[in-house]
Amino acid sequence: QVQLVESGGGLVQAGGSLRLSCAASGSIFSINVMGWYRQAPGKQRELVASITSGGSTNYADSVKGRFTISRDNAKNTVYLQLNSLKPEDTAVYYCNVGGLRTWARTPFASWGRGTQVTVSS
Repeated sequence: QVQLVESGGGLVQAGGSLRLSCAASGSIFSINVMGWYRQAPGKQRELVASITSGGSTNYADSVKGRFTISRDNAKNTVYLQLNSLKPEDTAVYYCNVGGLRTWARTPFASWGRGTQVTVSS
């Protein structure tokens, strides 16, 4: 089993900043892609940002220039720095990690439980 533990959400005023963290643990042989998704009330879950094991990043157009994704491979942890937050960034943010399990090198894709980010105007 692979577990993800997210932290760092909260309530912030527009223009403020937050930093989300997601730590993966369990029977992990290797991690490939780590990413953050978000889901606002009444909307579909959408990709916010992702980062590969080699450090290549991808961002949703709506967050480019404001959010930064990074990872610490030694700690199996991915971070999302959220700057210049807007009320429309309000959502539950979910961590997603994909890689190979230790056992038989089988692939896995795990989701965190989510952390609430609320931006007030």
